[in-house]
Amino acid sequence: MKTISAEEFDRKFDDGEDISEYIDWSTATRPNLEPVTMTVTVTLGTKLRLERQARELGVSADSLLEELLREKLDTASASAAE
Repeated sequence: MKTISAEEFDRKFDDGEDISEYIDWSTATRPNLEPVTMTVTVTLGTKLRLERQARELGVSADSLLEELLREKLDTASASAAE
């Protein structure tokens, strides 16, 4: 692996040059792979529909919302990949 200054590395990256020879891929990691917890605010009308459907399915509203979001994101990812 070759070494260069951070400034040179940034310049090469910004210019779209291949920087792979300056990276130790054996220790590289992908950021943001850990689950992230966030707070979501649901408006009253939507919240009531969500709570009613969750009750019908026998799950919590939080669990239902998480599953609905996961399904939507999976569908969006699949569509983007096509």
